[in-house]
Amino acid sequence: MTAIERSRTVAVVGAGTMGQGIAQVALLAGHRVLIYDINATLAAGGVGIVQDRVDRLAAKGRLDRAEAEDAIGRIESASALTDLADAALVIEAVVEDATVKRALFEALEEVVSPDALLATNTSSLSVTELAAGLVHPGRFLGMHFFNPAPLLPLVEVVSGFATDPAAAERAYATVLGWGKTPVRCADTPGFIVNRIARPFYAEAFSVYEEQGADPATIDAVLRESGGFKMGPFQLTDLIGQDVNEAVTRSVWESFFRSPKFTPSLAQRRLVQSGRLGRKSGHGWFPYGQGAEAPAPHTAGPEEAPEKVTVVGDLGPAAGLVELLEEAGIKVTSTEHGGPYIQLPGEGQLVLADGKTSIEFADVVYFDLALDYRGATRIALSAGADTSERTLAEAVGLFQRLGKKVSVIGDVPGMIVARTVAMLIDLAADAVARGAASAEDIDTAMRLGVNYPLGPSEWHERLGRDWAYDLLHHLDERCPGGRYAPSLALFKLGYTEGEDGGEGDDGDQDAAEETA
Repeated sequence: MTAIERSRTVAVVGAGTMGQGIAQVALLAGHRVLIYDINATLAAGGVGIVQDRVDRLAAKGRLDRAEAEDAIGRIESASALTDLADAALVIEAVVEDATVKRALFEALEEVVSPDALLATNTSSLSVTELAAGLVHPGRFLGMHFFNPAPLLPLVEVVSGFATDPAAAERAYATVLGWGKTPVRCADTPGFIVNRIARPFYAEAFSVYEEQGADPATIDAVLRESGGFKMGPFQLTDLIGQDVNEAVTRSVWESFFRSPKFTPSLAQRRLVQSGRLGRKSGHGWFPYGQGAEAPAPHTAGPEEAPEKVTVVGDLGPAAGLVELLEEAGIKVTSTEHGGPYIQLPGEGQLVLADGKTSIEFADVVYFDLALDYRGATRIALSAGADTSERTLAEAVGLFQRLGKKVSVIGDVPGMIVARTVAMLIDLAADAVARGAASAEDIDTAMRLGVNYPLGPSEWHERLGRDWAYDLLHHLDERCPGGRYAPSLALFKLGYTEGEDGGEGDDGDQDAAEETA
C-alpha cells in the first residue's frame, strides 16, 4: 500500500500542543495542511506557531530558506469542518473524551471523501470504541504521536476491531514517508508504550512502599546501573503525577483490574495532596528556587577483599570476573555449585534472583546492571543474618571496581532486576496475545520512552529462563498474581532451547538456608 500523496491535503483537528506538532510534521513532509479547532482564534494561533517554528528552523540552518517559505505558505486554518472536505487524512488531537471524539468523527464522516483516512491521536481511549458509531469504520485507526511530535520519531499505528488492513498499511506507509518510525499495534489498553511501561513506574513505587529505598536512590540505581535515561520518580514529576497515575489507572481498569497493573497507593496520596510534580512545585522531589534535589544513598568506603572465589556460572553477571581481575583482586573459579561469589569471610555475593537475603545464613544480593563495566552504581541488599564483615566486603569489592554502592532494604528482586523481569514478562504476554510483534515492542520502548534495550533484547541478553525464574521466586514471596510469570514467558523457555524454562524451585547452592 502506498503512502498518501504529497499533493493531498492533511487536516489536523485540535490546535493544542499535539495538534501543532502533528501539523508541523505533515507540513515539512510536503503536504498542504489545514488546522481546525472549535475555537477559531486557537486555530489561527496554531497556524502562526507552526509557521514561526518553520521560520526558526530556516534561521538556524536546519531547513533551506526556500523550502521554509514554501511550507509557510501551505498551512492555514479552517473555519468549519466542511473546509476539510478534500483532506486525504484527518488526524484528531482534541480533548481525551470519548463522547467528544465520537461526535467529531461522525461529523467528519459526512464531510470527507470516501477514500480519506480518519485517525485519532488518543493515547488511552479505545480505537474500536471511537469507531463504533461510524458508517465506514474500516478507514478509522489510531495514529499515536509522542510529544513533542516534531522531535520524537515514534508513531503507534493502531488498528481497531473494524480497521481495514489496507487503511492501516496506508497510514503506516505515510508515517514512514514523513520520516517517522511507525510500529503496528492492535487496539489494546495502553497500546504498546503505555502498556509495557507500567512496571518501570510500578516496581519503583513498590520498592519505595516496601521501605526498600528512598526515591532518589531508586532513581539513581535505575539510571546508573540499569541504563535508563531518567528514574521513574524524576520522570513522573516531569510528566505530572496526576497524568501518570491516570494512565496507570486507565490501563488497570481496562484490564479488569489485573494485579499486573495495580496503581500505587503512595502515588495516589501524592496526587491527593496536590504534589503533582514540577508544575506544582513539589512531587516526589521539591522544585523551585532554592530547592535541593535529595542525594541518593551512597555507602562509605570499605576495604575490598584481596581474593574471591567465583562458584558456577554468574550468567548475566559473568562480566564481573574480568573486572575483578583488572582491579587486582585474585579470582579463583570452580564450576560446581553456585552461582555466587565466595567472599573471604565465608559470606556470599549473589545476583538478584527474586529471593531475599534473610532466607540464608550470610548472603548479600547485588542488583542487575545493563553493563557491569559501564555501570557507575550498584545496589546491594542484606538480611538480618548477614554479617557486618560480609556486607563490608561486598561494598568494598564494588568500590574497588570504581562503582558507587547503594545499600537498600532486603526486597526480593531488588530494583533493576525486578523491573526488567516485569518488562520482559508484559512484552512476552503482549506478543502472545497479538498486541504487537516483539520487534515493534522493542522499537517502541527504545524510541518512545528511551529505554536502553527493548524487552525482547533484554530477554535475549539475560537468558531464556532468567526472567521466569526471578518472577517465579517473587510470586512465591509476594503472592497475589502481580508477579506470576505469564504462560507466554513460560513457553519461551521451551521454544528457545532444549531444556525448557520450568524455573528452579529449589534454593540456590549459593547459600546455606537458615533453620
